[in-house]
Amino acid sequence: MIKILSIGDCALEYLDRNYKILQERMIQQTEASLALGKRLIDTELDMGILNFLVKPLVKTFYEYWARDTRANTLKQMKITLDSGKQILLNGSTENNLNRIIEENFPKYLKSDQTSLQCSKKHENYERLKMVAKETFINYLKELKILLNIKEDVKDYGELCKVAFRDKQEAHDNLVRQLDFTEKGIKIIEEDPTILNLSVGRKIIVKALRKGFEQTKKEFIAALNDTYKEK
Repeated sequence: MIKILSIGDCALEYLDRNYKILQERMIQQTEASLALGKRLIDTELDMGILNFLVKPLVKTFYEYWARDTRANTLKQMKITLDSGKQILLNGSTENNLNRIIEENFPKYLKSDQTSLQCSKKHENYERLKMVAKETFINYLKELKILLNIKEDVKDYGELCKVAFRDKQEAHDNLVRQLDFTEKGIKIIEEDPTILNLSVGRKIIVKALRKGFEQTKKEFIAALNDTYKEK
């Protein structure tokens, strides 16, 4: 049974608790994504007759990219969670939200792995940058809800069930975030030369698409499991 934290509890205890729950969830998702990416890259490389020519280069790129991704995603994660916390602490007015977005988005973008692996001189880069900003804004709107849960929840599933009482609402929220991710992938698929790679672009793009589709299925399955009738 879910209970409200008592008045005697520290006023911000729930905020720190929710921050930690979300941080742990994000780290788990990052590690799972990196492991999936490695499997998909290896599969794509093993399927191509001529891929033995580019395999060493692509594998070296992925290993370097994965190491960078882990470090940059942790930075981006902290920037996003801290920004969400700022909104709640300073007042979640439209003006305050806009100020925090403008102050923190440049730092968010600087740690965005997709942006870092794309040419800023490419004609489609500004579109990719806009998708990154839309993603950041949507994260903050979601965090305003998730970080502000005062009920006594113990894990991510409980947190989501309190934040989004209705399964359809939770599903719509998830699909909205996935749509932003797909927008970015479509821009890269449209013209893979945006990637800072001399070889293996098609392999990376195919792995990106397959990884997204598989992750989407896993996220929806996890949501269905969270909201299933006990």
